[in-house]
Amino acid sequence: MTKDFELSQKLFINFLKHEKSLSENTIKSYKLDLAKLFDYLINVKLLETIKSIREDDLIDFFKFANSSGENSEEKFAIRTMSRYLSTFRSFFKFLESEKKIDANPVENIDSPKIARIIPEYLSIEEVDAMLSKPDLSNKLGLRDKALLETMYGSGLRVSEAINLTISNVFFKDEFIRVFGKGSKERIVPIGKTGLKFIEKYINESRSFLKNSKSENFLFLNFRGKKLSRMGIYDIVKRYSREAQIEKDVHPHTLRHSFATHLLQGGADIRIIQEMLGHSDISTTQIYTHTNRDYLIEVHKTFHPRG
Repeated sequence: MTKDFELSQKLFINFLKHEKSLSENTIKSYKLDLAKLFDYLINVKLLETIKSIREDDLIDFFKFANSSGENSEEKFAIRTMSRYLSTFRSFFKFLESEKKIDANPVENIDSPKIARIIPEYLSIEEVDAMLSKPDLSNKLGLRDKALLETMYGSGLRVSEAINLTISNVFFKDEFIRVFGKGSKERIVPIGKTGLKFIEKYINESRSFLKNSKSENFLFLNFRGKKLSRMGIYDIVKRYSREAQIEKDVHPHTLRHSFATHLLQGGADIRIIQEMLGHSDISTTQIYTHTNRDYLIEVHKTFHPRG
């Protein structure tokens, strides 16, 4: 954390503690929210001072938090975003009163605007470009290819990809069995392309990576252990950069793209709900908003009154 960010947080926490007399638990919550924001602003946005923060930076943070967090699909995600917003309002209002900033970047951001943040997804061309980047002559490149094909081909969450086992890949029937949130089991189609690269990876790469710690996990790191959440994050970021994709791509982006492309292709939303493992159809319906522009374009192209 830069000195400017650190000092601003310290002043704010002292204000909450000594002037607002808030409880330790409440102050801890404020600190955690600010830590997540600062980490994003410093390491992703490369900002060095509080004064340099703009409204767009905060909007980008909310998009990042919504698309990359493991809880991004739960009903309480909006409540989480609202809590962030409340924390940031208090923080920047304090800095404004102390004349530490020239303008309040959160002033014009309201809850409805946050609620309208929808998942970012890749076009089919962008997915193709990204999935073409792993070097198949390299053992880790082959693993990465199999991983990306599986995550996009079946719309997996990061945790589901991490814990996928060889015994839960059914080559003959072309599906995989995954265990989602709450250990809920579901069957997801994967298709021939994903299965082809999984089989190639198992035969030509995994056999060299595995050791006594590998157990039955499918995707292994170079130490023979199952891939970590950060490991998958780094893999996705690497190939999105190599494909020169300008969007902020995260592992969950592949899941969003999976659902979006199914919807664009005419799949029934309840079938998509089942494949994603959503307990509530309202969670899946966010993709109907994502596709609004696409649907309008289809109407213009094909309807006689378009």
